[in-house]
Amino acid sequence: MTLPPNESASASPLLSRPGAVAAGGVDTGVAWHYGDPTGEQRALAAGSAVADLSHLGVVTVSGPDRLSWLNSITSQELTELAPRTSTELLVLSPHGHIEHAAGVVDDGEVTWLLTEGASAASLAAWLDSMRFMLRVVVTDASADWAVLGEPVATEARAGEPLSWLDPWPRTLLGGTRYGPDDDAHPAANRRWRLVLVPRAGLSDAVSAREAAGARLVGTWATEAERIAAWRPRVGLDVDHRTIPHELDWLRTAVHLSKGCYRGQETVARVHNLGRPPRRLVMLHLDGSAHVLPEHGAIVTQDGREVGVVTSAARHHELGPIGLAMIKRSVPTDVELLVDVDGELVAAAQEVIVPGEGVSVDRPTPRGPVARGLQPRSRE
Repeated sequence: MTLPPNESASASPLLSRPGAVAAGGVDTGVAWHYGDPTGEQRALAAGSAVADLSHLGVVTVSGPDRLSWLNSITSQELTELAPRTSTELLVLSPHGHIEHAAGVVDDGEVTWLLTEGASAASLAAWLDSMRFMLRVVVTDASADWAVLGEPVATEARAGEPLSWLDPWPRTLLGGTRYGPDDDAHPAANRRWRLVLVPRAGLSDAVSAREAAGARLVGTWATEAERIAAWRPRVGLDVDHRTIPHELDWLRTAVHLSKGCYRGQETVARVHNLGRPPRRLVMLHLDGSAHVLPEHGAIVTQDGREVGVVTSAARHHELGPIGLAMIKRSVPTDVELLVDVDGELVAAAQEVIVPGEGVSVDRPTPRGPVARGLQPRSRE
């Protein structure tokens, strides 16, 4: 897959492991796999794996005003966030388009934001520009802290390294969903957390987990698992006009009843009216194709361009799969075609955001009122 490189990432020391094959694009700096991608995926599915994700970015916010300040400028309710409790936020443009996403966990003194490596510097710069006179300090800590991924479903306890437990796909308080309910979601039993370790101790942290029975896996395994879980990712599944509703990201990253923040008007309007312009869909690609579609590969229906592939991977059980952003108007039951190196490959849809584009709790529209008439007072 051809993607813009992650220029902020330096090569991980784990790339020197025998059999390691370097990843590219947004995952530049870590291993794609270590010689056995199928075995690595099976280890991840079995819950006995550790992933080097040291190319991800880490931004810290300290100071007594940190949580109330972040609450006022992002999509998530953070004022009462308890220490070692994980959530996530989005930074939206004034028009409601996604600019940044970050996992959030607070240790009681510092709020830690885990984001894409290529986004860390720009996220830190934007946050710093919004400080004004508040008592907060923003730092891009990516040079000092690294991230490991592991299939664990618990928050870190006191005395353990700080970690962020991915809430996906559980609908958080204040959120809503467009797709299936939490228990029926294909990722209902997903276990995934990101652990913060000092960058200088990255190799030792991995070795300790290997000694306890975990297998080191690459991003081939973690991306295949993410795509199968319908989990959106900035840098791949988000472009300059993506709004959260198109990705079913109101589940975990948006609080609908908190106060105003940048982009909130678009979030509320589309939630109330329904019908986001596009929808994320999972694709099951024809297994006869030996090459995966590139990021941005054209998706067509009846010869008409209807969207693009945003992510793709070869899953150890599902075969070649992908995520694509397509027009909401595309029927949910039609087969699509994907351009793979000039060849049109059949792809069956698995619906993530329903075609009608209505969340489960959209307010009931008011009935029409004839022009010139007013509803009768009940007084």
